[in-house]
This record gives sequence, C-alpha cells and structure tokens, in this order.
Amino acid sequence: MRMNANIANKIVYLELSYKIVGVSYKIQNELGRFCTEKQYANTFENELKKLKIIYKREKYLPIQINNKNMGKNWADFIIEEKVVIDLKAKPYIERSDYYQMQRYLNLANIKLGLIINFQNKYLKPKRVLNSQYSQNS
Repeated sequence: MRMNANIANKIVYLELSYKIVGVSYKIQNELGRFCTEKQYANTFENELKKLKIIYKREKYLPIQINNKNMGKNWADFIIEEKVVIDLKAKPYIERSDYYQMQRYLNLANIKLGLIINFQNKYLKPKRVLNSQYSQNS
C-alpha cells in the first residue's frame, strides 16, 4: 500500500517511528502480553542495539523551579534525541499516562512521544506530540 505523500510529510519522524513500532510488534509476538515492563524494556533495548539505533535508557529528566529540584522523572527510552518511549504493561492506558508523556516531552524538549502498552491484545502504540516543542532550544 502506497502512502499519500502529503500524509507522509505530516507524520513526525516517519521512518524512525516505523522502526520503533516494528520493534514493538516483534517483541509482543515473541514475549506475548503478560511479561513485566522490565522484561519488555530489556528486550526493546536488545532490539535497538541490533538495529544500531542510538538511544538512552531510563533518562533522568529533572523538574527545576528557581534552581531547585522539584521532582524526578525517568523516561524509559529517548531514541536519537527525537522520540521519547514510555513502555507499559498494564490493562489499559490512562489519562495520567498521557500527562506523564507530555511532561517528559516538555522537560526534554522533544517533539514526539510513543506510549507502547504490551498488555493490549492488539498492540496500538499511542503517538503524543509536544505542542510546546521548540527547535531553538
């Protein structure tokens, strides 16, 4: 199936997103739906290494207000400084998961986040865009 060029131009990090989602499908096919988040993360990391994709795992994203640390945030993965990955192993994605991803995106000033819940019967990664993203930062 050929994608409309206009649509492809509007999808943020199209090629990288497809690689990440492909890895996610492979992992769910191999491990199934009932592993722990850590097991999925370890397998995800191994697949990124195989594909030679640059990443940071469990990246610390501090909240700073008036030069004081106001909280800790740990993004599961940051891929090529372009995409934040939040892996889940729970019955369903909640509103708080979207808020968490938005917080990660804002703190890291990254444009795209993917929430990937491996417990879903049919894997459906959720794309979250950062409306406050600034290329100048």
